[in-house]
This record gives sequence, C-alpha cells and structure tokens, in this order.
Amino acid sequence: MSPANVAHDEVGRFLAAHPEVEVFELLIPDTNGVLRGKWVPRSAVEKVYSAGIRLPSSVFALDIWGNDVLASGLVIETGDRDGLCKPVAGSLTLVPWLKRPTAQVLMAMYDPDSVQPFFGDPRQVLAQVLAGYTALGLTPVVALELEFYLLDREPSPDGSPQPPLSPGTGRRQWSSQVYGIDELHEFEDFFDGVARACVLQRLPVDTTVAEQAPNQYEINLKHVDDAILAADNAVLLKRVIKGVAQQHQMAATFMAKPYGELAGNGMHIHFSLIDERGFNVFDDGSAEGSALLKHAIAGMVTTMRETMALYAPNTNSYRRFQPGSHAPVSANWGYDNRAAALRIPSGERQAMRIEHRLAGADANPYLALAAMLAGGLRGIREKLDPGEPSRGHVGNGQAPVLPASLKHALEIFDKSPFPREAFGDSYPRLYSACRWQELEKFGKQVTPLEYDSYLRTV
Repeated sequence: MSPANVAHDEVGRFLAAHPEVEVFELLIPDTNGVLRGKWVPRSAVEKVYSAGIRLPSSVFALDIWGNDVLASGLVIETGDRDGLCKPVAGSLTLVPWLKRPTAQVLMAMYDPDSVQPFFGDPRQVLAQVLAGYTALGLTPVVALELEFYLLDREPSPDGSPQPPLSPGTGRRQWSSQVYGIDELHEFEDFFDGVARACVLQRLPVDTTVAEQAPNQYEINLKHVDDAILAADNAVLLKRVIKGVAQQHQMAATFMAKPYGELAGNGMHIHFSLIDERGFNVFDDGSAEGSALLKHAIAGMVTTMRETMALYAPNTNSYRRFQPGSHAPVSANWGYDNRAAALRIPSGERQAMRIEHRLAGADANPYLALAAMLAGGLRGIREKLDPGEPSRGHVGNGQAPVLPASLKHALEIFDKSPFPREAFGDSYPRLYSACRWQELEKFGKQVTPLEYDSYLRTV
C-alpha cells in the first residue's frame, strides 16, 4: 500500500471511530520548538491527508515572539513562499483537555517543487544526522526526561511567577522534598489528567518524580528506537502538560530558569546504540563499556562547545549553569556522576547508555537530539578518545569550560565548521539568525534592577 493510501486509511478509520470530533489542529514545531499551524474543520481533514496544506516556509524563521527574522534568508529573498506540509503518519490523536471535541496531527514541511523534506524543518535536521548512523548499520535508541514547574496563572505582586495553590490544602508550596510522594499527592488530579491524556495520545510515559524545587517535577519518556519519534513524543508531552495544567486553572513552564534562586529545568537525554541484530553496541560485558561507547562520548564532548547554542537556545538558558548545581559547566563525562555533562548510569550492563545532561527543557528536542547524535557520530567515525572520566565537580582538570552566555555560544557556533558539516550549509545560518535577533532585542532592554541600582544613585 502506498504512503498516500496508508495516510488516507488512517484518517478514514479515525473519522469513523470519532464522529464527535469537530475540529483538527495541524501542528508543526518551529525552530524554537513552539507548535504553530492551523485549525481545519472536520469536512476538510481528508483533503489535508490527500493534498497537504500550505504554510510559509518562514514559519521556521521566527524569533521567540513570533516576529520574522529577516536575516534568515527565508523571508524577503524567497518572497516568503509557501512550503507543503503533510501529516506525520501515526500522529493523529484526540485532544482531551479542550471543551470543543478536537483532534491533533503533527505536520512536516516539504519543498513544494521537489517534494523533498524542507531543510529548515527541525525534523529534517535530525533525519539528516540519523542517515549517518543508518549508513553504519546502527540505530540510536533514545529517551528524554523533561523537568517543569507548575505555576499559578496569576503572578506575584512584583510580576514574578509563584507556585499555585494546592487543591488539597489551599497553600502555596515554598519548600519541596526531592522525590517526595506527598508533593505528587498535592496535585493528584493534575497528574492523573496528564497520565490519561498520554495514554489517549499513545505517549510512552514512564516515571514521574518531584524535583529539587517547590512545584518542580520531572516526567520521563520510555526509550524508543526512532529518534524522530522520541522528539515528537517530547514536543507533544510538553503540550499535554501545559494543556492539562490550563484545564486545572494552573500554568506549566519549561523555561530553563524561572526562579533565580531555585533549580533550573533540564531535558536529559538517554542514548544507547543498537546494531542490525538489535544488540547494544555500547555493552561489551565490562563495567566501563565498549570502545564504541568511548568514541561516542569523545565526539559529544569535543563538539559540546560548538553546539551549545542548540542545547541552551535562549538568553535565560544560561542561568541554569551555575557551579555547585546539577547543570554542567564543563564539557566532561563520568561514570554515575550527575555533576558531569555526560553521565554513564550504573545498572544492568545490557542497558549501557549515555545520559546527556546539558540541554535545558527550553531546547528544541529535534535540534538537541541532532546536536548530540551528530557529535556521537563524529566520535565513532574518527575513533576519538574521550580521555579520563571526571569525578565529582572537580573533574579531570582538562575539560573545556562551556559558554556562559548565548552571545558566546553563538560566536562559537558561527565560527565552527562542525555545525555546517553536521547539518549542511543552510541550516546553521537560519538557526543563528533567529538566535541573534532574540539576543539583540534583549540587549536593548533596561531591567528594573538597573533602574533600582543606577537611576538615582550615579
């Protein structure tokens, strides 16, 4: 059966099974990881599956506020032409937290002339990296862990975010017990809503834990042997968490550092590698792991500074990286060391894997995975040596310090040949232009602290 027939069969079965659905949300994740798209009525969805929809390709050339990024090359130079968006097979699901009976489907963009995947779509960036593994007969197996805060929908009097009122006690939590069960009980209805939505949307959720700070939580996704699907799952899990929070009169944020004095939100990525027999090639029966594991680690470590702008994409992202926190400040690795950027977890050897701890929850999952896997691929191809593992925050004394600001990260990203080697010549230009525009706008803002400090005193 052709892909077109498969797609038509999928939507036909869905319409027959769900006569109540009135509207379909067509979703496409942009460069920032923000979901954009269109609503279409039930009467139009079959045409979407047979012919696709048109959206400006410049949807991937927007800053975090939704403004066009003229320096991207996708706006004026192209006449702001349309791309062709087609549904992602298997992504059609119900949206249970909305009042109106609604369904959603992920879309991917293609060039309308060649009908080839559009270079600016983050899904295509990741697919390009995965093709390198396929050529070696290898398949990445990945799982993502997402940290977030629950918030009151109303800010505190000074405009800063504040914890929500507990449905059970009517109090705000200003302290937290990491891994505390009572912290989960406080918002049992919310987490029940998330769990039910994930089952309905076929999102492979694993564990839920209370994290370091008040009303900070982590939800983990299970390992899958399709990295693009893993990124899809992460994007849609964030949507579920935000949607269910809104349903319960709260908000949820994946902002990297919403509170200056509390823990930041990370997105940890677990990565193993299987061959064509399904064997984990990182496991050689030893406690240290295989030579191929070391090569992958070395590639990730040596390219970490060059791709930092993908793991920490926003001005606020860099507030996570503080000495003494669980967010790494050096490009290092270690065994069962949560202070390292790359941790080799303890446990069963057949589950030997790398935990990549650098990315913030604000990072685009497709791009964070693409950067991580591209680094690993370089290490494997070139048989790189990672050096000695780090122990604690002391490290091995040789690990490079990571960029401490978006400006520094972008300067390294722009000068390095690695992003162009990994993602092609065009995409790094597009991504960098979006980030520089955001940085320029922040640079023009005068903060309240500056007024308090200098307006009347200097």
